[in-house]
Amino acid sequence: MITDRQEKWDQRYLELAELVSTWSKDPSTRTGAVIVGPDNFLISVGYNGFPRLVQDSLDRLDNRDLKYKMIVHCERNAIIAAKRDLAGCTLYTYPFMSCAPCAGMVIQAGISRCVAPFNDNPRWQEDFKLTQQMFKEARVELTLY
Repeated sequence: MITDRQEKWDQRYLELAELVSTWSKDPSTRTGAVIVGPDNFLISVGYNGFPRLVQDSLDRLDNRDLKYKMIVHCERNAIIAAKRDLAGCTLYTYPFMSCAPCAGMVIQAGISRCVAPFNDNPRWQEDFKLTQQMFKEARVELTLY
C-alpha cells in the first residue's frame, strides 16, 4: 500500500523524469528516468539519446530503423550514470514504463520498484505486458499513476 507521503514523493520524481525527458533530442519520443535511493535521495537521471560523442544529426534521428539501433534508452543511461549498487532503489520513468529489454537491465541492476504514468498507447501494449510479467517474476514492484 502506498502512503500519502510516498505518493507525494512519487509525483515529485515523476515530474522530474518528465523534465529530464525534455533534454532528449529524439523528435518522436522523449523519455526520462530518475533513480532514487530507499531514503528518497536522488541518485541518477537519464534520457534517451545517442551514446556520448556519437553525432545526433537530424537525419539519424528521423530514420526510425537507424535511430533504434543507435539510441540508448533513458533507463540504461540512468543506470550507467549511477556508477553504484542500485539494490533497493526506485526507478521513475516518463512518459511510460520501461520496455522489456530495459526491464531486464532494471532487474539486473537490483532496482526493486518502478514508477511510471499509465500509458495505453496500442503501439507499446505488447511490450508493456512483457515488462509487467518480467517485473512480477523478479518481484519488482510496479506502480502506475
